[in-house]
Amino acid sequence: MATGRASSRVTEDRVLVIACGMIAREILAVKERLGLAHVDLTCLPAEYHYYPDKIPPAMDKAITDARMEGYRHIFAGYADCGTGGMLDAVLERHGVERVPGPHCFAFYQGSAAFEAVADGDMTAFYMTDFLCRQFDAFFIKPLGLDRHPELIKDYFGNYEKVVYLAQTNDPELDRVAENAAKLLGLAFERRFTGYGDLPGALDEAAKIPA
Repeated sequence: MATGRASSRVTEDRVLVIACGMIAREILAVKERLGLAHVDLTCLPAEYHYYPDKIPPAMDKAITDARMEGYRHIFAGYADCGTGGMLDAVLERHGVERVPGPHCFAFYQGSAAFEAVADGDMTAFYMTDFLCRQFDAFFIKPLGLDRHPELIKDYFGNYEKVVYLAQTNDPELDRVAENAAKLLGLAFERRFTGYGDLPGALDEAAKIPA
């Protein structure tokens, strides 16, 4: 999935962000807000959220392909995202930086804020704007809960609350998150995070060394 990627010959004054498809909309919003017209975006499949072992080899190939296209300045729109350091090994080999943190749930809240609530959120099921929009596609249907709702307790029995990390103020997404909590039989909490550490990370990545 490529979004906002330069179609003409790449020049040295462009930056490519290779990101998780789950945060594509947010990266484009931050790009527009900060006026980063020289930043291009391409995404790996959002489904890799379920298969983190696929992220490092896919990133390796994406960076290699981008270098062949002429991109010198590349940034990874990922945190570690469950790769157990394997993504960092790939990025280090290519000399590419990423968004700091263990996962998007952390960098959306901001590193300091996440660390402050991490212990209390051990039994929290996180949702984001993307996961609200894709709740059926990412959770209900893949887990078979539309056909076997009795499995809800098996999958979510160890959770105590749904925490919706809201990037935007959207009543429709609020309702999705609240209804998800009711469906799963969990308490509900909404935290407006905005884009957290993402704007700062992208702004820094967009600075091309002289």
